[in-house]
Amino acid sequence: MTEPSIADATNRIYESLQADNADIDTHIALLKAALAREGLKEATFDPARLVQNNRSGRKRMQAYFRQRGVTVKFSEQ
Repeated sequence: MTEPSIADATNRIYESLQADNADIDTHIALLKAALAREGLKEATFDPARLVQNNRSGRKRMQAYFRQRGVTVKFSEQ
């Protein structure tokens, strides 16, 4: 079984967010591993695909991911 790419892990996180955060910690760990394999330190998310696309929701997401070792940035809208 191959390891998921950053894009695959990011898509799984979007799906998890849509499903009321089901298995979010597992998907964050997969994203963290994918970032490490690519030598990257941060993940970029599209705010339009977030369930709660407001400042509070984005900041909460950044804080939650940061606690798990992943820096989150958002693409420009």
